[in-house]
Amino acid sequence: MTDLKSQGFSTAPQVINAMTVDIEDYFHVSGFEDVVRREDWHAFPSRVETNTKRLLAIFADHSVKATFFVLGWVADHFRPLVKEIHAAGHEIGCHSYWHRLVYEQTPAQFREDTHSAKAILEDITGTPVLGYRAPSYSIVRQTLWAFDVLAMEGFSYDSSVYPILRDRYGIPDAPRFPYPVRANGICLTEVPLATVRLLGANVPVAGGGYLRLFPERFTNWAIRRVNHREGMPVVSYIHPWELDPDQPRLRGDRLSTFRHYFNLDETERRLRSMLQEHRFSPVRDLVATFAEQGS
Repeated sequence: MTDLKSQGFSTAPQVINAMTVDIEDYFHVSGFEDVVRREDWHAFPSRVETNTKRLLAIFADHSVKATFFVLGWVADHFRPLVKEIHAAGHEIGCHSYWHRLVYEQTPAQFREDTHSAKAILEDITGTPVLGYRAPSYSIVRQTLWAFDVLAMEGFSYDSSVYPILRDRYGIPDAPRFPYPVRANGICLTEVPLATVRLLGANVPVAGGGYLRLFPERFTNWAIRRVNHREGMPVVSYIHPWELDPDQPRLRGDRLSTFRHYFNLDETERRLRSMLQEHRFSPVRDLVATFAEQGS
């Protein structure tokens, strides 16, 4: 696989990164699947609308446009919210319908789930949905067949591969920057999540639990290092529930509970610091630049 850097992506000093949001509620997360059944989702008080609008306000404060990968279930229940995100100039991407891990589905099940979510989002916005992100970044080595499904469903890019080694996800030897994937005779662009190289390993940075786990100074240093030393963009991500320390508490296993609730009260300040120090745009802009450089 060829990554973006070897394709000649611009190494200008002011690199524009990609900001992404995975639109899901606190009871949708994979870490709580053992204690929250999908058929019971409707019984939990939803906070996704309020928290997403808070994110929209933060992005407006910093003049940032982002890609919002929206869960189909959320779109079905909060159609005006999707319209509001779209009307604000942000990109709408697909985050599946039922937030099922790709490697727990057959290709046929994955296609049905993806197709229904994409159709709902396109019906709401009236525009094609170009990008996909798998729940919990679950396109891993044994589910590379998912690219064929995404190509058949008309996506032009995916942002699900995390080039790290972790219990639930990751392809540690995957390219760290955007690269082409041939699937069903179609060329998709894979846009991996952000990592920085330290001591010969890929360290995840600039998003989700890693934004809350690592010190703010380290996160901003890591983005600068990738932008300026490597001349490459990073792909950051956040969930609406990460701005909500007062959300209802769920009892999962110790590791999942720690990951979910750690430093929630720090998220907004750290996110604002990142937005203040670095430039961000939607993923579609990154993919467009990749296409131009690769042509």
